[in-house]
Amino acid sequence: MKKVSKLIAAALTVTALFFTANVKAQTVPAGSLRMGIGVDAGDPTGNLTISSTFVLGGNISLQYGLTNRFAAEITSGADHFFSKYVPGSTTVRYNSFGIIPIKAGFKAFYTPNLYVDGQIGVGIEEDDSGTGPKKFLVSPALGWAERHWDVSVRYDSYYTPGDNYGFVALRIAYGFRFFTK
Repeated sequence: MKKVSKLIAAALTVTALFFTANVKAQTVPAGSLRMGIGVDAGDPTGNLTISSTFVLGGNISLQYGLTNRFAAEITSGADHFFSKYVPGSTTVRYNSFGIIPIKAGFKAFYTPNLYVDGQIGVGIEEDDSGTGPKKFLVSPALGWAERHWDVSVRYDSYYTPGDNYGFVALRIAYGFRFFTK
């Protein structure tokens, strides 16, 4: 029930932004290069629900307009998974860890402000002992963007045989164009 409440709150936030913003239509001008700096917060899924309560991260993305409604993009950043208490203990927690996603994909605007986004890549786990395993990463998203602001709900899925997890996150980013053909 807790996850459903968070997803409903995220959906209501995005819906409110759709109807309260009065901005020019956002397309991805062909030949333009944009940078977005964002923060995201989310809820763990899969095997991670055993040991983690919350995910918080930041990211930077570069987006190049291939056409006025279609862009190629690369994204990287860092996400931190906050740990839960070990069952039966009030002082011992599971180890917390982070992951560095490196992904590339495409963003397609199906209306002037609404888009779908799909990326694939690799996630590199980091903990107190150093660099951990690398995981295959798939990251679909649905979002809303205008001239500077970008809000999306995304799902990051990390996979290695026998250890699959991910998270659903709300991402808020500020973007700016720094190159136009």
